[in-house]
Amino acid sequence: MNFSQRSMLPASLLRAGAAALVVAALAACSGTAKPKPAELPPNQAVLGVRQAWNIRIPKVDFPLTTDVSGDLVTVAATDGTVVMIDARSGQESWRASVGAPLAAGAGSDGSLVAVITAGNELVALQGGKVLWRQRLPAQSYTAPLVAGRRVFVQTADRTTSAWDGQTGRRLWSQQRTAENLVLKRPGVLIAVGDTLVTGVGGRLVGINPANGTSRWEAPIAAPRGTNDVERLVDLTGSVSRVGDSVCARAYYASVGCVDTLRGTLLWSKPANGAEGIAGDDRFVYGTEENGNVVAWRRNDGERAWQIDRFKYRSLTAPLAVGRSLIIGDSTGLVHVISREDGAPLNRLTPDGSAIAAAPVLSGNTVVVVTRNGGVFGYRPE
Repeated sequence: MNFSQRSMLPASLLRAGAAALVVAALAACSGTAKPKPAELPPNQAVLGVRQAWNIRIPKVDFPLTTDVSGDLVTVAATDGTVVMIDARSGQESWRASVGAPLAAGAGSDGSLVAVITAGNELVALQGGKVLWRQRLPAQSYTAPLVAGRRVFVQTADRTTSAWDGQTGRRLWSQQRTAENLVLKRPGVLIAVGDTLVTGVGGRLVGINPANGTSRWEAPIAAPRGTNDVERLVDLTGSVSRVGDSVCARAYYASVGCVDTLRGTLLWSKPANGAEGIAGDDRFVYGTEENGNVVAWRRNDGERAWQIDRFKYRSLTAPLAVGRSLIIGDSTGLVHVISREDGAPLNRLTPDGSAIAAAPVLSGNTVVVVTRNGGVFGYRPE
């Protein structure tokens, strides 16, 4: 990354010192139990995958974003443990603790790592030691972005800020008018060329990273309905970037792609899911609330294929790698399917606990993190 490279909270309660009231998850609003997933057929390993290494961290029950910078992978545990791993060997480069439970993390450029604590502290680490701490004015559930020797933060009240990576000095802050409700989920915060791209409500917004001024805004979803819950359309989770094209998901509303060079919407299609997306130059891939996996054509958003084999399973965002999509689920399985049509290629069981974050690719290694703190490196044979 470089610069030339369903829980909700009332927004009024996000400020430091206010009591945080968590209201019911949107997915549970209907009050009906989710149907039991169908049994899967026996695994047939069409594509060989071997476990290359495994390390342990404490349990992960916060919205972890696993960060990759070259061959280095940074993971974090709920208790504040942060670990940088060399994905080639599976050896720890360093392990440290920030001394407090985490709410978001981790972001890294391969040297500097940033996380956010449940007490609203932004903490930077380097070489396994805490470099600096800064108090944030609001809660955050989005992993910081470390790029261009700066740390960028998006808080849940839709404020975006930049901090000097070495000193922790705040460089600028851009505050937006917050909606009455915001999601207790990771949002969008990435670098695209010399633009910081973030999600604000249902819009993808391009920001000048030097001073925080807006360059463009492109709507992926518009508020709908008559109450605050129905009008909630935050962008959430991982995005797919191919050149200047960035595609993102609006929470339980749509999936869409934006031309970040011009700041214009290319297309937006209805989609019913909460997890992020992945993609390549042909397709955009996502998992839906009911367990379906969908591929949309990248050029126009029309559906290329859809499978319902994992119906009623809670799936992570997919990872597109080689000829495969790799998807974790809440029962502890990792599914390897074809990018061409969703056909099954293999199925893995890391340690039996739920997959805690979307799988990521570091070099030639797919890294999977489980709720029980298992960090697994897999490679195709």
